[in-house]
Amino acid sequence: MEMTLIYTVIGFAFAGYSVIANDSIQTLGTFIASKKKWFKWYTLAGSASAVMIIALAWGWYSYDGDISYGRLNRIPYQEIQWYHAVAPAILLLLTRIGIPVSTTFLVLSAFASTVVLEKMLMKSVVGYGLAAMVAYVAWIAVSKFINEKFDEVDEKWVGFWRNSVWISSGWLWWVWLSHDVANIAVYLPRQLDLTLLLIVMGYFTALLFYIFYIQGGPIQKVVLEKTGTRYARSATIINVIYAGVLFYFKELNDLPMSTTWVFVGLLCGRELAIATMNKEYKLGYVFPLIGKDFLKMVFGLTVSVGIVLAIHYVIIPNNWF
Repeated sequence: MEMTLIYTVIGFAFAGYSVIANDSIQTLGTFIASKKKWFKWYTLAGSASAVMIIALAWGWYSYDGDISYGRLNRIPYQEIQWYHAVAPAILLLLTRIGIPVSTTFLVLSAFASTVVLEKMLMKSVVGYGLAAMVAYVAWIAVSKFINEKFDEVDEKWVGFWRNSVWISSGWLWWVWLSHDVANIAVYLPRQLDLTLLLIVMGYFTALLFYIFYIQGGPIQKVVLEKTGTRYARSATIINVIYAGVLFYFKELNDLPMSTTWVFVGLLCGRELAIATMNKEYKLGYVFPLIGKDFLKMVFGLTVSVGIVLAIHYVIIPNNWF
């Protein structure tokens, strides 16, 4: 029992840091990039923390103490063993070197059955494709009116776009939390008491302030190297489309999915649309960029599958289900 508690604390701590530091940049990356020039890092961190606390409290209240918003209904609680803590430890390492792998696959693969994992993969693949198609069509339309390579905004619209980043980032952050908190909550009982909820909120808040202090860390490069993501207008458009796709899949069913795959698919479709509409923006630059992100996702998936096979075939070979 004592070792189980130790593994639980280690797994939860590693998963919390890895998920917040890795996946949160999908939602907060454009927010940080577009606002750091105008606001202190702790002001931005405080705003994100406030939304996070409200989102966790709402999930806890609405789902009978379950902060994962029901994402773990198909993954029953298990006593945490040493191999459960290995996944977030690997994720922590990959995060530190700036690889945007899927935390959903890398963490939940240690807990989910192969049947659930297969369904998660299919949902994530569909999410990638849908996000890419929606983003491509959307930015083809957007490119007819604006050039996202430049921050050319009429003076009367500057205030609108700057305020829109706050609203769209808050909505996206909430929707993302309803998906990816499951990757941390999997180490906890499915129904949390108030004390444990407050501990979780305190830990997440501390992590957020650290991430904003280091301005996203190495993984932020995935956002910054894309066209125009530092501009308030571009950040708003990205936030709205990404949040819309995530919200659709949230309402579709309670199966966990990789928000990383959705995010990379969205950026892929966006970059291809900008290249299609802007003759000066060469496809030869785009394909290596989006190909690199895709290879990183495949690498993370390969590690996840390796974890599943190791657990079911090597560590507990009689527990294949």
